[in-house]
Amino acid sequence: MKRKLSIGFFTATLAAFIILAAAYHFTYERAVERAREEVALAGQEEEEEEQQSGQTVTTEGDAVKEDAYYLMEVNGYVVVFLSDKKTAYDYTSIEVSSLPATVQNEVKNGKYIESTELLYSFLENYTS
Repeated sequence: MKRKLSIGFFTATLAAFIILAAAYHFTYERAVERAREEVALAGQEEEEEEQQSGQTVTTEGDAVKEDAYYLMEVNGYVVVFLSDKKTAYDYTSIEVSSLPATVQNEVKNGKYIESTELLYSFLENYTS
């Protein structure tokens, strides 16, 4: 009798465990599906906002703008530096003494150039 009782108790415990595991699995799958739907809905809303505003925003990666330059004097010549004022971008053959006085002062103090187009325009104007 004791053996039948222990087998019955073991079977009932095993059945309860299987039912709990199945219920947990079912609720987990529902939660995952709901999360996928929310992510898809949020993605659609972002696409609609981008289309309406006409702008795109990238959130991954570094937001570094390397499109700014400084013109500085090194050994009497104009040298183009990146926006950190330490990394040389281009060594030119333009002598600072051949520039107009106002431009000479700007170059000696570090003339800021905002874009690549403006940089090449400046270099074309003063290259002999």
